[in-house]
Amino acid sequence: MCCASSLLVVILLFSMGTSRGRANERDDSGTITQRMIGRIGGVVDQGSRLGKEQKTAMEVAVHDFYLSTRSNISLITRDSYGSSARAASAVLNLVSNKKVQAIIGTLTSSQVELATEIDNTTKAITFISLAPTASYTRPIIQMGSNITVQLQCIADIIRHFPWRKVTVISEQSSLSESCCIITRFMEALRITDSVVEHHCTIPQTAIAEELKNLKTKTNRVFVLIQSSLEFAILLFEEAKKLGMMENGYAWIVPDDVASLLDSVDLTVISSMQGVIGIKNNYIDTSEPFKQFKPKFRHKYISQYPADEEFANPSFFALQAYDATWAAAKAIEKSEKLSSDNIFPHFEGLSGDMTLENGTVRKMETYSIINVVGKSYREIAVWSLNSGFSVEKLEPIYWPGGMQTVPKGWNSTAFLGDKGKVLRIGVPARDVFKQFVRVEYDHIQNTTNVTGFSIHVFEAVVKRLPYELPRVYVPFNAGYYDEMVEQVYHKNLDAAVGDTNIMAYRYHHTEFSQPYMNSGIVMVVTTESEKSKELWAFMSVFKKEMWFILGAMSMFIGIVIWLIEQPENPDFGGSCIEQLGTMFWFSVTVLFFVQREPLRSNLSRIVLAPWFFVILIVTASFTASLTSILTVSRLRPSIVDIEILKRTNSPVGTNHGSLTIKYMVDVLNFLPENIKLFDSMNDYPGAFEKGDINAAFFVEPHAKAFLTKFCKGYTMAGPIFKLGGLGFVFPRGSPLTHDISEAILKFTESGELQKLENDTFPPDCSSDAINKDQSLGPGPFSGLLYVTTGIATFAFLITTVRRLGKYLQSSSCIQSTSVNRKLWRFALILLTQKFRKWQFPSREEYSISRKCKQVGKTDVEQI
Repeated sequence: MCCASSLLVVILLFSMGTSRGRANERDDSGTITQRMIGRIGGVVDQGSRLGKEQKTAMEVAVHDFYLSTRSNISLITRDSYGSSARAASAVLNLVSNKKVQAIIGTLTSSQVELATEIDNTTKAITFISLAPTASYTRPIIQMGSNITVQLQCIADIIRHFPWRKVTVISEQSSLSESCCIITRFMEALRITDSVVEHHCTIPQTAIAEELKNLKTKTNRVFVLIQSSLEFAILLFEEAKKLGMMENGYAWIVPDDVASLLDSVDLTVISSMQGVIGIKNNYIDTSEPFKQFKPKFRHKYISQYPADEEFANPSFFALQAYDATWAAAKAIEKSEKLSSDNIFPHFEGLSGDMTLENGTVRKMETYSIINVVGKSYREIAVWSLNSGFSVEKLEPIYWPGGMQTVPKGWNSTAFLGDKGKVLRIGVPARDVFKQFVRVEYDHIQNTTNVTGFSIHVFEAVVKRLPYELPRVYVPFNAGYYDEMVEQVYHKNLDAAVGDTNIMAYRYHHTEFSQPYMNSGIVMVVTTESEKSKELWAFMSVFKKEMWFILGAMSMFIGIVIWLIEQPENPDFGGSCIEQLGTMFWFSVTVLFFVQREPLRSNLSRIVLAPWFFVILIVTASFTASLTSILTVSRLRPSIVDIEILKRTNSPVGTNHGSLTIKYMVDVLNFLPENIKLFDSMNDYPGAFEKGDINAAFFVEPHAKAFLTKFCKGYTMAGPIFKLGGLGFVFPRGSPLTHDISEAILKFTESGELQKLENDTFPPDCSSDAINKDQSLGPGPFSGLLYVTTGIATFAFLITTVRRLGKYLQSSSCIQSTSVNRKLWRFALILLTQKFRKWQFPSREEYSISRKCKQVGKTDVEQI
């Protein structure tokens, strides 16, 4: 409370004190020859380039307004000295002593609120802020650039390049609201998949110290989001001295700096080579701008002759000019100013503006510039709605003069002191030496590390766009989980080996893209299959194939019988005899031993494709049956995990492997039934002695086991998927992204698959495992369709033909019986016909023919 009171007293005393230095009242509108219509106050940092331009532009605006309207506006400026307290004091002085109606300047909401708490009369004043802002705060009219849009532009630049992490720098100032800005920048970065790794707010007196600290970090992408031009000049001069403007670095500066680069000399430009900046875009070819520029230069040079060479106005000068003109116009129309009458719609030098919710809205576009040579050049234009005007931001000359996009981090900083290399842990107690083999040469005192995982890592590192000094450190103090923990504790910089990617390991470290698929699998012994069983021949064809063959054979026999029965006596006889003939024909035709001769060409057409089907099927049957009876077949001794659990069978796995935890927690094996092994060579003996009935490995280890012990073992049961094998890195390590990208390139090239096939040839035991090789109807479907189609067509023709004959015969006999009253004769004939299952007698055929020839009248005469 005492501090607050003291501050209040100091501010009041300052506001009522005598004018000093640049705080003197200035009436810059020229000699007052016309009526005075109002007063406008200006609060800017007159010691900065930005404040000088704003003050000069406001003076030009007042003078132009007088020339245009002959109405005099008194402009009274005060110097804020870059201090919030001085700015609040200047506001109180202008309100209390100078009775201004509006105050324009680089004012923040906290400064205005401070002045309002001290003097309530300031609430009646209209404030127009030229400072960039992220949000609207009453009672200020925000005319400065929307900093949220600027941050989005910077975020889009970062997204355009492969930078996952950035370092944010802001100037420490009493005018700063960097906390809010940093939060908004982090929000803008969310959609870019990038994060702010470091953020530092630096006072001008500590630039060198802070930059030295940042140089030791891994990140090499620096974003300046809030800074004066003077701070930026000092920052880049020191950065150049420290070697932070060389290859591998990237710098991005905001509009506060980029829009003022026309006002700096070549010394500053040389220290900023390769910097990317965003610069407020405005039309510098319009007639109003052409008229304003010489007036501004003349006024600026007259007040600051030392800056004559750099007297051109920036975008900030245009903003100050527009704000002053708009305020003067509103005062001319009404003595009482408000946000409604000061900016209804305004077309100024900085663009077309309208007031919306206390903020001046205009279409903000930014030029993306690249500092190179003696100045800078524009490489693209960006807007919030359309993004970049080009697809690729190129060519860009980065610090150091290179056109290659910096990777965004420094391996030297990551590895620590100069000369130190990356310490990569490898499992020295690996059960499967095919992945990592550690051999010690005691004579030469060296360690040789080889294996599939090492070969993959070396091939991946060769695809990195930079050198990666490294040394392999054998890890003997435990197994995989312990090695991963050492990476977390930074005793190791990374871990390479057959390490599985697991969710619980992600709590401490990060993993690269998997370079090999993985899952829990069961390996069991194989046993011979009894192939010479009683019904072994039935396994040649699948059940559906046997059914189709039987059905087709019966159908062909029925069709042949229907065709041949009326004319062929071999198909005649009683009903039982004809059924026997039909079935016997269906069987004998399969072996080409049918005795019944065929008299109909239609029958021959039906049998021709069926004979061809029988020929092909018989040949296939013979070949498959021969294979079954002569080739030794193997099958897994156990195919179901549930059998192992129900019988409490002992099973084996590697010592220190994640399979132990998985088997207990997920597969529900009893811990006492799990036997642990330290060597791959111990498993065959354990199988032979009956110590274990099955072994559980991760899939890559199973491949390695079956590569060495090809005969007598096989994988069985389902595969329980895991995350795969990957390389381990500390959380936040930039190596994770680069190694993952290199793994994908190595995989897509086909070289990884070739290396895997060379190291782990396909399981040779798989060929001997009995798989279901029974033949189905698929290979014969074409012939079966043709044969069925022809037989069906013949069946329909025969059925229609016989039905027609039957109907004609029945009609004629019925007519004769009615007219001659021979119903008894007809009944006898029909009874005899159906009893013997044969066609009418010769006499009946004779009557039928005569019915056809002579008609009904002749029948009556017979």
